[in-house]
Amino acid sequence: MGAQANVSQASISSLEATLLNTSGIVPLHNRFRALFTLKALKNEDAIRIISKAFLDDSALLKHELAYCLGQMKNTAALPVLESVLANEQEDPMVRHEAAEAMGAISAPSSLPVLHRYLSDPERSVRETCEIAIAKIDWDNSEEGRKHSQTIASSSDQIYTSIDPAPPSSRLLSGMAAPEDTSDASIATLRTTLLDSSRPLFERYRAMFALRNIGTPAAVDALAAGFADDSALFKHEIAFVFGQLLSTHSVPALVAVLEDTQESDMVRHEAAEALGGIATPEVLPHLKEWMQRPDAPRVVRESCQVAIDMWEYENSSEFQYANGLGDTSIGVTAVGA
Repeated sequence: MGAQANVSQASISSLEATLLNTSGIVPLHNRFRALFTLKALKNEDAIRIISKAFLDDSALLKHELAYCLGQMKNTAALPVLESVLANEQEDPMVRHEAAEAMGAISAPSSLPVLHRYLSDPERSVRETCEIAIAKIDWDNSEEGRKHSQTIASSSDQIYTSIDPAPPSSRLLSGMAAPEDTSDASIATLRTTLLDSSRPLFERYRAMFALRNIGTPAAVDALAAGFADDSALFKHEIAFVFGQLLSTHSVPALVAVLEDTQESDMVRHEAAEALGGIATPEVLPHLKEWMQRPDAPRVVRESCQVAIDMWEYENSSEFQYANGLGDTSIGVTAVGA
């Protein structure tokens, strides 16, 4: 486990107290930093602590807990994720993230559970289960197994997150060849992305392929997806913009954040993407929606976290979440 094995119990206890807000005065953004530090440890102690935090009343925090458990790719997290998905009293945004995390862990044993919720009353939960099932099936296909072996031996992956779907086959390596950035190639992917008659998994593959291309034309193609009627689909586009960190996406993201008719889960993801892009013009928008009394709680809280991300990106800090003071444990600021 390398650096992970040297983490003291005192450090673990401190992270736990911060994440669980045992003092009652820990700001939400500091709890997020503790969460991402725990995520980087990838051990069962971290899973145990993260799982405890599902008793919190913040849907934003709980959905981030589920995301981190999925990114840790440890089957020890499956029982708590299954219980979150099964809890129909839980916020759909949290339940969706639990299902997506199960897809990220990609254990075939999760398939019966995911199939059970394909008819869930909440559309975002149904759609996430559909995508997670397709991802687990793909991971166990010949192409999926070959891709897994390739990334395991590669050190030059641009995006290290476990995404809900792999990019389209030509873009699996993460590096776009010159012919992949052509107008014709982007137009083909855009057509697939926007075709609501296609399976969501296929559309997501086009989405992540466009992310890997990353040109302004690819960003424009992705932004066109904000006209879709699926909140899940739109929130994933905002998440992709948070990975890309392209200033070209700022106008589309600001428009989503400020659209009071848009789903909270889409607006929240737009806010966090803007915090990661961290250009000067985004800060006033984040401050406004953090303070507006008419903003939904998840939007206000997302703007609070996004402002903390903005400040980090514009600081000299080496890592966003460095609760252990150890730069040998790599931590990313990109959340769900």
